[in-house]
Amino acid sequence: MCRALPSIRRFIKGEEGPTAVEYAVMVGLIVIAIVAVVGNLASSVSATFSTVSCTLS
Repeated sequence: MCRALPSIRRFIKGEEGPTAVEYAVMVGLIVIAIVAVVGNLASSVSATFSTVSCTLS
């Protein structure tokens, strides 16, 4: 653990640390948006198929 501390300090002080965190936050928000859109689309498609199924029966 003691050997890892200098590496962690350099990562935090360097520019790569904050940049990596910013990209991780952006990716997380994009994933949340995609999940929300797919969820809405799935329920919409399911309702459409149910309507078509009832109409054909």
